[in-house]
Amino acid sequence: MRFGPAGYPPEGKNPEGSLKYTKEIGLDALEVEFVRGARISPERAKAVGEAAKALDIRLSCHAPYFVSFNSEEMETREKSIGWVMDTVRAAHSLGAYIIVIHAASYGKSPGTALESVTAGLSKCKDMMDDEGIRDVILGVETMGKQGQFGTLKEISKIMDSLDGVRPVLDVAHVHARGVGCLKTKEDMEKMIDEFFPLCGDIAHFHISCIKYGDKGEISHLPLSSKEPDMQLLADVLEDSKQECTFICESPLISADAVVFRDMFPKYRITKP
Repeated sequence: MRFGPAGYPPEGKNPEGSLKYTKEIGLDALEVEFVRGARISPERAKAVGEAAKALDIRLSCHAPYFVSFNSEEMETREKSIGWVMDTVRAAHSLGAYIIVIHAASYGKSPGTALESVTAGLSKCKDMMDDEGIRDVILGVETMGKQGQFGTLKEISKIMDSLDGVRPVLDVAHVHARGVGCLKTKEDMEKMIDEFFPLCGDIAHFHISCIKYGDKGEISHLPLSSKEPDMQLLADVLEDSKQECTFICESPLISADAVVFRDMFPKYRITKP
């Protein structure tokens, strides 16, 4: 299991410094946030990727938030393919194994969302094949608002017709979408039992706590809020043989990544 922050911790002056800080506090994963666009040259990405590799930090990337494969505007759907591909190319240069995608909202056409998302990702996959990019997974995130595409069942339906796609399990989003549904260890077990058959070689998680209302997600919270109690998830996974990456999206991206890591006794670092 690997643990890390969503984004470069601000304690570092630059990406390399942030990677070094991440390693110094005992973390070994990091998600590069391209949420406002993947603007990085291949040369710079390769340099950052080499720094991460030297520190044994597993990289992933997050695609822009404005991806919307079910948009009413066809231009936005076409641009979404470009935004995903920009992230794929950056991830390839970085040596990141997966990109995380907010695929769509239901909008005025909820019945077309699955078909639209599948079609958009299929075009991305064709472009990846044409460019010889075979080392990057298209990760579709479970979403926290009830008006957004992204349940595990929906993502599994994409996988039925398209290779190279995996779910990214945002635990807080599942909790919020279900209006506080992850209350017990049994609730966590049920979620994991649905996720692990779909996750592939590495299960990619987003972790945080969350404020929610009747329609789902409102805002992310620190792990101390215990909405949901992430110790329940750690208890479920303690003896799991599944390889996992846990990316912390709480407001305390690195501090709470350490808090969650320390919920697993075998990964806890005891200071002399």
